[in-house]
Amino acid sequence: MKKSENAESMTPRELRASMGLAGIFGLRMLGMFLILPVFAIYAKSLPGGDNHMLIGLALGMYGLTQAIFQLPFGMASDRFGRKPVIYFGLVLFALGSFIAYAAHDLYWIIAGRSVQGAGAISAAITALLADLTREEHRTKAMAMIGTTIGMTFAVSMAVSPLIYEAIGVSGMFALTGILSVLAIFVVAKMIPDPGKILFHSDAEVSTSKLRGVLKNPQLLRLDFGIFSLHAAQMAMFVVIPSALIESGHFPESQHWKIYLPVMIFAFVLMVPLIIYGEKKAKLKPVFVGAIGLLLLSQLLFSTLLSSFWGTVFTLLLFFTAFNILEASLPSLVSKIAPVSAKGTAMGVYNTSQSFGLFAGGAVGGVLASFGGHSAVFVFGALMSALWLFLAATMKAPPAVRTKMYPVGPMSDEEAKRLSRELSALQGVYEAVVMGSEGSAYLKTEMSGFDEAGVSRLLRP
Repeated sequence: MKKSENAESMTPRELRASMGLAGIFGLRMLGMFLILPVFAIYAKSLPGGDNHMLIGLALGMYGLTQAIFQLPFGMASDRFGRKPVIYFGLVLFALGSFIAYAAHDLYWIIAGRSVQGAGAISAAITALLADLTREEHRTKAMAMIGTTIGMTFAVSMAVSPLIYEAIGVSGMFALTGILSVLAIFVVAKMIPDPGKILFHSDAEVSTSKLRGVLKNPQLLRLDFGIFSLHAAQMAMFVVIPSALIESGHFPESQHWKIYLPVMIFAFVLMVPLIIYGEKKAKLKPVFVGAIGLLLLSQLLFSTLLSSFWGTVFTLLLFFTAFNILEASLPSLVSKIAPVSAKGTAMGVYNTSQSFGLFAGGAVGGVLASFGGHSAVFVFGALMSALWLFLAATMKAPPAVRTKMYPVGPMSDEEAKRLSRELSALQGVYEAVVMGSEGSAYLKTEMSGFDEAGVSRLLRP
C-alpha cells in the first residue's frame, strides 16, 4: 500500500522543486506583465514619452531578446548545468530591472527591457524540473508552471495600478530586480540539485527534430496563433491605458477597478468552456470560437475606443478569448506534436510567443504614431482573421493525452521492440521508447486505454 501511495503522489522533493520552479517562472512573467496596464501612461512623463514607437519598443523589446536567447540557454543548460544557467539568467534579469529603474528616458528603459529579456531561463527551468520529477508526475509539475503563469497574469492586471500609485513604474522595476536577486537564493537553497542531467524529449528542444516540427503545417498554425495572440495583447496595451483615461476620465490609480472584475468574469467564462472542450473532445470548436471572439474584440476596439463602457465591455470579450486560447493552445500542441518531439514543438511555440510580444509592441507603436489608435486594432483584426481561417481549416486534434513511463536504459533495438509492443495495445495512439533516456512516451485515447497491458510490458 505504501509503495502504491508513493507511486500515485509526488514526493516532498518533487513537490518542493515543482513549487519553487513554478514561482521562479512566475517571477519572469511578473517582470513582463506588471507594467502593461500602466506603462503607456508613465511613459508620458519621460523625455520622448509622446512617441508611441518608443513606448511600443519599450513594451516589446523584452520579447525579442527572450525569443533570441531562450533556446540557446536551454541547450547551454545541458552542457554547463541547469542551475548555473538559471543563476546567470536571473542576474541578467535583475541587471535589466535595475537599468530600467534608473532610466530617465525611454531609450534606457528599452535597454533595460532588452537585458531583462536576455535572461531567458524558461527552457532551463523546464529542463531542471524534468530532471527533478519522475515521468508519471511530470505533466502535473508542468501544469503547476502553467497555472502559475495564468495566475501571475491575472494578478498583475489587477494589482498593477495599485502598485503604480504606491511606488511608480520605476519602483516596479526595482521590485522585480530585488525579487530576482532573492530568487537566486531560492534556487540555491530550496531547489534540489539534480543527481544527473538527462535529455528529456517531452521538455527540451532536440535540434535533430527541429526540421520536422518546422515543416508540420498543423503545428505552424498553432505557432502563428500564439504569435498573433500575444502581438494583439501587446499592441493593445500601447493605447488602452490612455484610452480609459481619455474616454472615462478614469485616473490610472483606479484602473484596478476595471481589470479586477474583468479578469474574474473572464476566468469564470473560460473554465466551463475549456472543460467542455477537453472532456467532450470538442476542443477545436471551442478554440475556433475563441478566435472569432478575439476578432470581434479587435473590431469593437477599433470602433468603440471613444466609449468608456464600450471599451470596458470589449476588454471582457478580449480577456475571455485570451484566457481560452492561452489555456487551449499548449494542449493542442501536445496532442498534435509527435510524442518524441513534444519538447521541441513547445520550444518553437514559446519562441513564437516571444516574437509575438515584440512584434505587437513594435508594430502597435508604429501604427499608433502614424495611423492613430484605431489602426492598432485594425492590425489586430487582420491577424485574427487570418488566424481564424487557418484554425477553421486545420484538422481536428485527436482526443488523446500524453503519458510517460520509466523503462530504464536499453539498447536501440530493445527500445524499437518495446515501442512496437506498446503501439499494438488497445487505446495507444502512438508510442515511442527512448532507450538513452530510459523513458516511454505514449499518446493514449481518453477512454478505453489498456493501462494494465502497459504495466505487464513494463514489469521488470
